[in-house]
Amino acid sequence: MVFSSLLFLFRFLPAMILTYYAVPGRFRNGVLFIGSLLFYGWGEPVYISLMLFSTLVDFFHGKAVSRFQEQGRRDLARLAVISSAAINLGLLGFFKYGDFLAGTVNRVLGTAFPLFGAALPIGISFYTFQTMSYTIDVYRGEAKAQSSIVDFGAYVSMFPQLIAGPIVRYSTIAGELRGRKESLEGFEEGVRIFLVGLAKKVLLANPVGGLWAEVQGVPSADRTVLMVWMGIFACGMQIYYDFSGYSDMAVGLGRMFGFHFPENFRYPYTSRSVTEFWRRWHISLGTWFREYVYIPLGGNRKGRRRQIFNIMTVWLLTGIWHGAGWNFLLWGGYFGVLLLAEKFLFRRWLEKLPGAVRTGYTLLAVFLGWVLFSHEDLGAGTAYLREMFGLGGLPLWNGRTFYMAVTCLPLMAASALGAGPLVRDLAISAAEKRWVKNGIPVLFAALFLWCVACLVNAGYNPFLYFRF
Repeated sequence: MVFSSLLFLFRFLPAMILTYYAVPGRFRNGVLFIGSLLFYGWGEPVYISLMLFSTLVDFFHGKAVSRFQEQGRRDLARLAVISSAAINLGLLGFFKYGDFLAGTVNRVLGTAFPLFGAALPIGISFYTFQTMSYTIDVYRGEAKAQSSIVDFGAYVSMFPQLIAGPIVRYSTIAGELRGRKESLEGFEEGVRIFLVGLAKKVLLANPVGGLWAEVQGVPSADRTVLMVWMGIFACGMQIYYDFSGYSDMAVGLGRMFGFHFPENFRYPYTSRSVTEFWRRWHISLGTWFREYVYIPLGGNRKGRRRQIFNIMTVWLLTGIWHGAGWNFLLWGGYFGVLLLAEKFLFRRWLEKLPGAVRTGYTLLAVFLGWVLFSHEDLGAGTAYLREMFGLGGLPLWNGRTFYMAVTCLPLMAASALGAGPLVRDLAISAAEKRWVKNGIPVLFAALFLWCVACLVNAGYNPFLYFRF
């Protein structure tokens, strides 16, 4: 079940809201827990047991860590954290990377290790990181061990951010698991944020994704240089609007139920360096790796060589977190090298350039990275890069490309405008006028109806980050 589906919008969500607000406050976490399990089980009921197992593992490991620390047995507390991490990473490794590793060994060594063929549990990369953050936060003293399995289960399985984030660290939400205050104002704000995310997904991500799929469907010999650039532009925009739209919907749903989830995107395509881009893109994942990998490795406190090692380690892990494939590993390594180059080689030179040039450089670097990200076949990705720079013998453009460019120009322009803060700033400025402010509910209702109309006729409605 996805947020941008009629089933979710007209059946699951209304039933969930009505049930949640119909029961007394002390039972609401239970409603969230059970409802979230139903939400998850709609797509993959067999893997509910896996998520429940992960929940129980970290619930009891967190209690063990707390008990050992109270007894002054810090070595055993550390051992409990290691045990929790080993179990969680073991599950993630088996389901996400087992066949990839076995297949790689078979190809390199000529062995015949069997492939398990297990389907990847939806959202396992997200909820694994969340449950690990709980045990680590308890160990660090940043959070108290949860005494209620229902409250902890609600945290792990909470349907708004269960499948594709944002990754919510336990220490940032622990207080709201018991002490949140729902309000009409918060609910209304959540509805608005949700509808903005829904519009990003339905009105922008899906159409530009269709353009990217169309370019991919054109045989290489029939492409043009302009067409492949249009394709990778559409690819990058689809990834952005798909994921940021889902994150907005998750944040909005959280507000409807009284939670404040962290912002996950901050107009990354307006960045003036790759370093800035990654401070604005998938913020919750970057925060997780910084807090639980980079800083524990030593961060920037142990000299340049160690800092280089730490940054490359984080980025190789970031790449492989996104998928079991060499392209994801290379994608992570590519950005690791770029970040190191900016940090140690040309940061001062870059800062002296005009802002437009810096943004252009950043966009070029990022969109070249999307070629790696989107092509699991490295040969196909390399060929696409060659085509982008006219090395594949393709013409610059032709009649088909001209027609595609003209028909898709409004969509591409809307995508580019929406990726910056201009539309938001204009909307905020206009909302200060009374006649506009009074019409905001009508505008959002119209936006919702537009999205629903598109969904009724939609044949293309994926969520890219479900596979992570």
